[in-house]
Amino acid sequence: MKQRTRIKICGLTRKEDVQAAVKSGADALGFVFYPESPRYVTPSVAGELIAAVPPFVTTVGLFVNMPKQDVVRIAAQTGISLLQFHGDETVEFCTKTAMAANLPFIRAFRVKPDTNPQDLVQFEQKYRAAGNYFSGLLLDSYSDVYGGTGKVFNWSLISKEIAHQVVLSGGLSEQNVAGAIKQVQPYAVDVSSGVESGRGIKDAGKIRAFISAVNVADRTPG
Repeated sequence: MKQRTRIKICGLTRKEDVQAAVKSGADALGFVFYPESPRYVTPSVAGELIAAVPPFVTTVGLFVNMPKQDVVRIAAQTGISLLQFHGDETVEFCTKTAMAANLPFIRAFRVKPDTNPQDLVQFEQKYRAAGNYFSGLLLDSYSDVYGGTGKVFNWSLISKEIAHQVVLSGGLSEQNVAGAIKQVQPYAVDVSSGVESGRGIKDAGKIRAFISAVNVADRTPG
C-alpha cells in the first residue's frame, strides 16, 4: 500500500494561518527563526502560536547558523517539537545542539546545479550515522541567500535509495505537487511561498488546495 505523503506548511507568522493549516490537515507547521527572512517570527510570538496547536501536529523551528545556546533557548521558550537546520551547520553542531535541546532534527540540503545523486545519498548517510537525533533530510533549491527559495530543482537527482525518507521542498504549489509526488514519492512535502498571498502571509484557500492536491495524488494509482 502506498504511504501517505506528510505535509508541512512553513513560514507561519499569524494565528489565522496556523488555524487554516491545522484545519486543512497539515501534519507539521514551520516557524522561521532567521531574522533575515521575510517570514521571521519572534520566539515570543511563535510561543503563543504554538501553544494553540493541537496534539499530534509537529511544530518545527527553522534555524540558520544560530549559536547553540540560542537554539536551545528558543526551543525551550517556544515549545517546538523538531529542529530544522538550514544553514552551514556541521554534523557535529546539529547533533550536539539537538542533544542539548533534547529534540530530533532535520537537515536541509540546498541542491546546486552541479549536485549529483550520490552527493545526496552520502550527505544523508553521514547524518544518519551521527546518531538517533537525526530525523530526516529536507531538500531545497540552492540560493545565495538562506531560507526557502520558491524555486524547483531537478527532482531526478533524488535516488530511490533515499526518496522515501526525504522532505521535498522548493517551489512547490498546488499546480506541481502532484507531479512531484508521482516522480519522487517523498516521505513529506514542504511548502511556504506556494500557499501565500504575500510574503509571510498565508492564503487559507491556497493551503486547502495544496493539501487537497497532495491527498488526491496519494490516492491516484501509479
